[in-house]
Amino acid sequence: MRLQCLFAALCLGVGVVAGKYSRELNEPKPNDRDGQAVEFRIAKLNQVWEKAQRMQLSPVRQAELHSDLKIQEKDELQWKKMKVEGFDENGEKEAQLRRNFHVILAKYGMDGKRDTRPLESNSLKDHNIKEEDAFDDPRLDKLWNKAKISGKFSDEELLNLKREFQHHKDKIHEYNILMDTVSRTEEIHKNVITPLDGDTKEHVLHQKHTELKHKMRDLNQGFERLRKLSHEGFTEDSEFQEPRVIELWEAAKRANLSTDELESLKEELRHFETKVEKHSHYKEQLELSHQKLQHVEALGDEEHIKRNKEKYDTLAEKTREMGYKMKKHMQDLSNKISRQGLQHNEL
Repeated sequence: MRLQCLFAALCLGVGVVAGKYSRELNEPKPNDRDGQAVEFRIAKLNQVWEKAQRMQLSPVRQAELHSDLKIQEKDELQWKKMKVEGFDENGEKEAQLRRNFHVILAKYGMDGKRDTRPLESNSLKDHNIKEEDAFDDPRLDKLWNKAKISGKFSDEELLNLKREFQHHKDKIHEYNILMDTVSRTEEIHKNVITPLDGDTKEHVLHQKHTELKHKMRDLNQGFERLRKLSHEGFTEDSEFQEPRVIELWEAAKRANLSTDELESLKEELRHFETKVEKHSHYKEQLELSHQKLQHVEALGDEEHIKRNKEKYDTLAEKTREMGYKMKKHMQDLSNKISRQGLQHNEL
């Protein structure tokens, strides 16, 4: 126990130092009209971030949102550069960015609709596998209940399996958001005035339906994997444990890559899995730090409050930074697998 505490302290210490001297943290942030530092260089993203703080999202949800907004900011700034250079003439990239933005708003309950999704869907509560489980999908619930009573899984394997079920639930949620976005676009499409507008919007709709088709295929493949796992259990040669990494590995195996390319990618995915696990560790530490801060604030000791607030702020910044890097890495890996698979299919 003492060794675990020492390890956690060392991890946190390294994180604080890395956060203090990282390039992102030391870059001057843009200012608003009043000269105040703002989080993002794009106004609408700052508005979302400020709204999230007013909504008092949990620390982990805020960190996740911040990472998503950083990814959105990066993509939008790249698109603006493309636009200046004369690319994206058909508006495909612009439509994708708008779609991604709507997904973010819906994901965190900021699209004006009631979101019945639980506020916390990360692994923080996965430690208690005996709690009531529900995945808002009868097929998932049925599979999960069968797996729990099958006797094929150890406690650790059940935790891993539960993470995969939760990941699949999140993917269903994002699919529903995208489908809703497509429906809205189709309503707009009905109000077309000129033939040129009609052609452009027809293209955008085609892109959205293609994306829906791909996501539905991924959902079906993901469910089939869960069904197989629930009935057969984990095999000894399971390459990865983190659901997002497993998903990328399965996509790579379907991409007709050569043996050498798969081996190279497998090594990269191992490094990525370590990054994902480290990020999960920091999210847990952030939640614990927030609970401690609330406890200290209730006691009213100003010195203790100040010290714990500084630790909490540093940890929150580091968690956001790590989340952004992890999601960007995942985005890069996904694009890499797609490109390599396309090249092989063309050959």
